[in-house]
Amino acid sequence: MTQNERKIAIVGGGIAGLCAAVYAQECGYQAEVLEMHEMAGGLATSWHRGDYTFETCMHWLWGSNPHGPMHPRWLEVCDLDRLNFVTWDKFAHIENEIGESLEVFSNVDRLEKELLNRSPQDAKEIRRLCDAVRSLGKFKMPDPGGGWLAGLWTMLGNAPRLPLLRELMHLSAKGYGKRFKDPLVRSLFGEGDVGELSALAVIFSLAWMNQGDAGYPIGGSQALIRLIEERLRSLGGRIRLGAKVDRILVDHGAAVGVRLLSGETIPADWVISAADGHATIYDLLEGKFTNRAIDKLYGERATFPSYLQVSLGIGRDLAALPAQVTRVLEAPFEVDPGTELKQVSFRFFNFDPTFAAAGKTAVTCFLPTRNYEYWVHLHQTDPNDYRKEKERVAQFIVCELEKKIPGVRPAIEVIDVSTPFTVIRYTGNWKGSMEGWFVAPGSGFKMLPNTLPGLRQFMMVGQWVMPGGGLPSGPMTARPAIRAICRHDRVPFTPGLLAAAKDFAPPAMHLPGPKGAH
Repeated sequence: MTQNERKIAIVGGGIAGLCAAVYAQECGYQAEVLEMHEMAGGLATSWHRGDYTFETCMHWLWGSNPHGPMHPRWLEVCDLDRLNFVTWDKFAHIENEIGESLEVFSNVDRLEKELLNRSPQDAKEIRRLCDAVRSLGKFKMPDPGGGWLAGLWTMLGNAPRLPLLRELMHLSAKGYGKRFKDPLVRSLFGEGDVGELSALAVIFSLAWMNQGDAGYPIGGSQALIRLIEERLRSLGGRIRLGAKVDRILVDHGAAVGVRLLSGETIPADWVISAADGHATIYDLLEGKFTNRAIDKLYGERATFPSYLQVSLGIGRDLAALPAQVTRVLEAPFEVDPGTELKQVSFRFFNFDPTFAAAGKTAVTCFLPTRNYEYWVHLHQTDPNDYRKEKERVAQFIVCELEKKIPGVRPAIEVIDVSTPFTVIRYTGNWKGSMEGWFVAPGSGFKMLPNTLPGLRQFMMVGQWVMPGGGLPSGPMTARPAIRAICRHDRVPFTPGLLAAAKDFAPPAMHLPGPKGAH
C-alpha cells in the first residue's frame, strides 16, 4: 500500500467512525480516530457486572447471511465470517396476563400458520401481511455509495414492489396493526413510540428474518466492533482513546483539524464527524455552518426515544425459555412522568455463552422513554431520588419476570439499571436517543446530506446522516463519505482491496488521552 500523505481526523469511535477509518486506510489515507472513552463502540457496547455481561445494542445484524446484499459491505470493513451467528426458529414469544400466547416464527410460512391458528377472523389481513414479507424480502436496498447507475438498476429491479412500498411507507406500525382484530396479533406491531415507527421498518425486519439475514453474533456488538478495530490496526490506522474533541478547527472555510479538551491540537487534511450530530453542528462548530433546513431538521424532526435498561444476572439455567418474551401488561406501567408502557420485553441471553457462566443467564429489559430530561434533572438535583426511581423500575421488572418464572427472585445475583442520563453520559447522544432520527411514516430512509454549508474538507457519518440508524448505518454512511473524499482528492477509491495485505501492515496504536480528558 502507498500512503498518499493525507490525514483524516475522525471524531468518535463508534461503528461509523471505525468504518470510515477502515475505508480511509484502504484508500491510502492516514486515519486517526478520536474517541472520548476508554473503549470504542459508542452505543454498540456491553458492560460487565460481576459474573455477567449485559448487551445494550445488538438484537440482530442485517448482513449476517453470506448470500445477502449487506454481507459484502461488512466484508469491506471486517472479516465478518469469523463471527458465529445464531438464528432463531422462534424470534419472539408474546403473552398476556391471562395465559394466551403467540409465537413469532422467523420463517414466514410458519408465522402465517401460527397467526391463522391464533386468529382465523384475520385470515385476509394475515395473508396480505405475509405476502408483503415475502415480496419485500426481494427488495434491494439502494446503496448510498453505489453511484447513479447502480441506483438506476436497483430502482428498475424494485419496480414490481413499488406500489406495496408506497402503501406501507405512509402507515405507522401501530396503524398497520389496527387491521387485525386479535389483540395479541396487534401487539406484534408494538405500542407507544415503537408503534409509531413506519410499518415498513417492521415488515422489512420480518423479511430479513425470513431470509436468515438477521442473525445474532456470539459476543454481541463488541464482537463486531473488535473485528473492525482489528482490520483498522492491520491497515496501520490509529485509535486514540480517552481523547475528547472540544472544537473542530476551521481556517478560511475549510476544516483543518481538531482541538482536544486538553488543549492539544491535531492537524488534518479532512475532518469526519462520527459523533453526535447536534453536538457536532452546534458545539464543535459553534453553529457557524448551518442553514434554515438544518435548523429546522434539528428543531422539528423527531428522534428515536431514549431508554432505561434493567439488566439481571440470574444464577439459573434458563435455556428452555425463548430468546425474547414480550408480556402484554394487565395495566400500564409508568416509567416516568409522561411515559406509560403497555408491554415489556425480556431478552434471555441463554444463546450467548460469553455473557454468563454455565448454569447462569444474563437477562435484559428495555424500556423506551422520551422524558430524558426527567432522569438527567433527577441525577443532577437529587441523586438519592434518582437511585430510588431506578430501584422502583427494577422491582417492577423483577415482579413481571416472576410472573413468567415463579420463584426466580432468590436466584437474581445482579440488578443493574441504566437510564437516559447513562446514555448521554457515555455516548453524548442528543436527547439520549438510541438510534438518531426516528423513521416515522412518510419520512423514508433516504440518507441526509453528509456535508455542511460553507464548510470544506468536512464530512459527517453515522445515525445522524442515515435515518433509522442501527449498525448497518456505519458502513453505509462511511463508504460514500470516503468515496466523495477520494473523488475530490483524485485518489482511487479501493474498498476492501487491501484486505489481503492485512497480515503485513503495521499495527495501529491505541494511545491513551490526557488524564481527565473525558
